[in-house]
Amino acid sequence: MECRVLSIQSHVVRGYVGNKSASFPLQVLGFEVDSINSVQFSNHTGYSHWKGQVLTADELHVLYEGIKLNNVHHYDYVLTVCDPVLGDHGSMYVPENLHPVYKNKVVPVADIITPNQFEAELLTGKNISTEKDAVEVMDLLHKMGPDTVVITSSDLPSRLGDRFLVSLGSQRTLMPDGTKSTQRVRMEIPKVDAVFVGTGDLFAAMLLAWTHHYPNDLKTACEKTFSVMHHVIKRTISYAHDLAGPGRKPSPPQLELRMVQSKADIEDPAIVMEATVLNL
Repeated sequence: MECRVLSIQSHVVRGYVGNKSASFPLQVLGFEVDSINSVQFSNHTGYSHWKGQVLTADELHVLYEGIKLNNVHHYDYVLTVCDPVLGDHGSMYVPENLHPVYKNKVVPVADIITPNQFEAELLTGKNISTEKDAVEVMDLLHKMGPDTVVITSSDLPSRLGDRFLVSLGSQRTLMPDGTKSTQRVRMEIPKVDAVFVGTGDLFAAMLLAWTHHYPNDLKTACEKTFSVMHHVIKRTISYAHDLAGPGRKPSPPQLELRMVQSKADIEDPAIVMEATVLNL
């Protein structure tokens, strides 16, 4: 059965970020994707220069109204990278007055959210110092609405050493008898000494896709999602270093995600990132 996604994100002419980072991998996995570009730039803002336009709320509404008038506005999923993008490492990316909008308007209507630790703490008002804290924060986020929560990165110590970071996920499932079951997982993710743009958009798209295919199996959905990320990033780094040459730091153009070249890995990723189910 056809599955259709409306993806409302930024767009760049050159490179992979926003809709360009999300649409291709979703299409590879069999989803029909309609895209609304909230921003149209020449390239992402990691470059020295960029040009383009930011659509207003009214302009976005007009585009959606056009779809609605033709009665083709029925979607299985809406993908936005209000994932929520609030900030990281103690600093906010957005004005503080948007915080209650995310907390009270966006998160309650979301099925899946992928905050980092800072964003999860900001939304719940609770700090994460231990794995137990992280579980409690994810439970608080469930109570706000989303059935699937993945804290994409945290400051928790990894069992594999300081070259890894910890990601945690929680999925709440409604059972046939009306009770709710929760599966929680932990993953140890290798750190990468490079800055990429578009990985968050790719991650959100892949988590949507693999959660669709494994709706009650967060462990498998996360393993597939993080493994896709690993393969794409590894290929991108290798290509960037080859272009830059020995001892030279790759430039933003050289670090554009190797998305098309990773088609086979997106379709059927070798599982190189394994999740541990938490029995709490």
